[in-house]
Parts: sequence; C-alpha cells; structure tokens
Amino acid sequence: MSDEGAGARAAAPTAQAPWLWIGVAALLGGGALLAASAEPHRLDWQPDLARAQPWRWWTAAWVHWSESHRWANLAGTALVGAFGWRAGCTRADALAWLAAWPLTHMALWWSRPDLAHYGGLSGVLHAGVVVAGCALLRDGQRRWLGALVLIGVTVKVWLEQPWLGPLQRWPHWDIAIAPAAHASGAMAGMACALAAHVVHRARKRVNA
Repeated sequence: MSDEGAGARAAAPTAQAPWLWIGVAALLGGGALLAASAEPHRLDWQPDLARAQPWRWWTAAWVHWSESHRWANLAGTALVGAFGWRAGCTRADALAWLAAWPLTHMALWWSRPDLAHYGGLSGVLHAGVVVAGCALLRDGQRRWLGALVLIGVTVKVWLEQPWLGPLQRWPHWDIAIAPAAHASGAMAGMACALAAHVVHRARKRVNA
C-alpha cells in the first residue's frame, strides 16, 4: 500500500469524528425532549440521592423546570453541536464531552452541596464549549479563536458570580438559575479536554 493510501486510512477516523460529537449533542437534546413528560424529581440532581440513585448523574441534564428553560437549552445544544462540528472535534473530544456530562454534576456536588435540586443542560453545554474551544487550540490557523472562546467562557462564569449562592434570579428568566452549574461544567470540560489532548498527542506519535 502506498504512503498516500496509508495516510488516507489514518485520517479517516478523524474526518468522521464530528459525527460522534453530533451524536453526544443528539443524546443530550433527545433526552431532554423525552424527559418533558417525566416527573422531574425522579430524574433531577439531588446530592442526597446521588449515591443511592446514580442515574441522576446523567438524567439531571435532561430535566427542565419550564418550557422556556427547555427550549433555550435545546437551542444551545444545537449551537454547541454545530460549534464542535466546525471546530473539527475528534473522537477523543466527543468522548471528553461525554465524560464531562456526569463529571459536571460531580463538580457541582463538590462545589454546591447545598443545592438541593438541579436540572438542565446548561452545565454540560458549558463543558462542551470548553472542549471544542480546546480542540481549536490544536489548529494553528484558528488557535486564536479557541483562545477567545475559552476567555469568553471564563469571563462569563466569573461575571455570574457563582459564589453568591446556590440559586439566583435573573431578569427575563421564569426559573431560578444555578450559576455554579456553569462553573462546574466549565471545569469538568477543561479536565476532560486535557485528557483528550493527551490522547490526541499519543495518536499523532503512533501515526507518525
């Protein structure tokens, strides 16, 4: 087999990887739609039940407290999915976002054990944005864009002042917001993105 053919074969998994990213976005969004007919308190994040009912580490992201909350997060899911696609996220990036899903709630458990109930996609979406932003840092021509995205997420989380309390009331929202979930998602996303970076570098060495 020629070197050109071998290179094309090695590149194929990476070229197909954005579909995996879209798959994670579809799982998040589809679950949120299905959970609309479920009893929220059977699925939402409750730190007191986290050990006894481990499904909440995942299902909490699907719970929404109002229709506007759900549809705003579904729109956000579509945007993060498109962003990751355009960023060229690899299989490792998609798996990093998937891993950040329960880790977001683990970080929330650690940072705000006083948050008795939580539901929504926004924490995991923040994780996805961070993972995709880190993916752009690997692209020499678009590294500046990845840096701007990460700076933007950092500034956003800081301005939300998650240390003020477990819940806050924001204008134009019909529910209380948990900014700590956004911070937890960003931290989980960064940790998982670093792991994805290690995997990416290891694959490059193997394929070199």
